Amino acid sequence: MAYLGEPVPTVPQPRPSDHRDRPGPWLFDHRGADAAGAPAGAVLFGRDGTLLQDVSCNGDPAMVHPMAGVRAALAALRAAGFALGVVSNQPGVARGLIGLDQVEAVQARAETLLGPLDVWAVCPHGSHEDCGCRMPAPALVTAACRALGLPPARVTVIGCSDEVATAAMAAGAHAIRLPVAAPRTNTGCPPCTLTICRTADDPELAADLLLRR
Repeated sequence: MAYLGEPVPTVPQPRPSDHRDRPGPWLFDHRGADAAGAPAGAVLFGRDGTLLQDVSCNGDPAMVHPMAGVRAALAALRAAGFALGVVSNQPGVARGLIGLDQVEAVQARAETLLGPLDVWAVCPHGSHEDCGCRMPAPALVTAACRALGLPPARVTVIGCSDEVATAAMAAGAHAIRLPVAAPRTNTGCPPCTLTICRTADDPELAADLLLRR
């Protein structure tokens, strides 16, 4: 799965942690007060490596670049009436490399480039914190489903890691596994190690798989 542009190295600088904002998951509901009831279904994307180019601990909007196929996938899913959202582990928050403002700035830039997204669910904890919301735990998926007013059975999660797919299925949602971004000589989707997990080679093909079912 190709990037839209080559990765740009970045070295995040430590910043003070804002522990006031650490309890999670962080939920950003962008549907607005005038949202007309629950949608018929929803698709949640993993953020880094699926929706956006994977830049480690990114808090810089200038480093936000969509993955190939994402714009077309989102357009097709919006046209079909799906609500759209994102689930994302952001351990850089726990490490003091980024804070709430940086997380929100990256989300705002992503929506500028890709159009509005209905909900973002973010885990701000590290792997050592046993928080309950860090994927592969299901809490991010279930929180996004609650915000959208949908049962998990009407939600599909698209991601490039087993952690995202595991979180989806643990929540009772559907999962589509994409390949991890790799050098262009490495083609095809790696075998999914999970059961009941479909695969697709890029976000556009994943959207097509959903729309044809």
